[in-house]
Amino acid sequence: MEEYIAGKHSVLEAFRSGRAIHKVWIAEGAQKHMTQPILAEAKRLGVVVQTADKRKLDQMAGGVQHQGIVAQAAAYEYADLDEILDSAAASGEPPFLLLLDEIEDPHNLGSILRTAECTGVHGVVIPKRRSAGLTATVSKTSAGAIEYVPVAKVTNLAQTIDDLKERGIWVAGAAGEAQQEVYTTDLRIPLALVIGNEGKGIGRLIREKCDFLVKLPMFGSINSLNASVAASVFMYEVVRQRRIPQ
Repeated sequence: MEEYIAGKHSVLEAFRSGRAIHKVWIAEGAQKHMTQPILAEAKRLGVVVQTADKRKLDQMAGGVQHQGIVAQAAAYEYADLDEILDSAAASGEPPFLLLLDEIEDPHNLGSILRTAECTGVHGVVIPKRRSAGLTATVSKTSAGAIEYVPVAKVTNLAQTIDDLKERGIWVAGAAGEAQQEVYTTDLRIPLALVIGNEGKGIGRLIREKCDFLVKLPMFGSINSLNASVAASVFMYEVVRQRRIPQ
């Protein structure tokens, strides 16, 4: 199975990560500063490059802004949860995972993956149903981070939480109704952070499975944040705490 990747950064990171790229299309008249790094990588790896009409690229990209660059690549491979935990153990760091409970907007998923890559998250877990998958839109929004952050797709998120608990990982849910704030909570522990759906937040069953809930302090009238923005704040608080000398 093959997929299309659109945009300079997405295609470039796909090359650099070692993902199998079968073919690249460049829009006729595309600017050299956009295409030169792509052409160099394609030449180095022996990947065929063709020029094409912009309308053809629009069709292949499926509405994603492609900047005149589209690549045909092997389909994304989802990671296995055991692989993620093994990688965390090998790093010598306490595990830090994100569990996304029905994040349905691919732009939110892409933004979350981008921050996850920047903050050293060991892996992201999404449910098979009612969740955005790894699509071209997610790739573009993540600015190529999708190529580096392992993403596991599980059948039952609640059972996955039970599994993580048995492995000594604490599960924290991000919820506005939480009693404790994230800034007064010790996040240096082996941690899986649950981020809920854009509209309804964390589902009831998943909330009940969490070891504890944490919230961000809110002072404005709106009293809520976009899911990807809130996730970013939580992730960087984990980074901040873990960088403090013991």
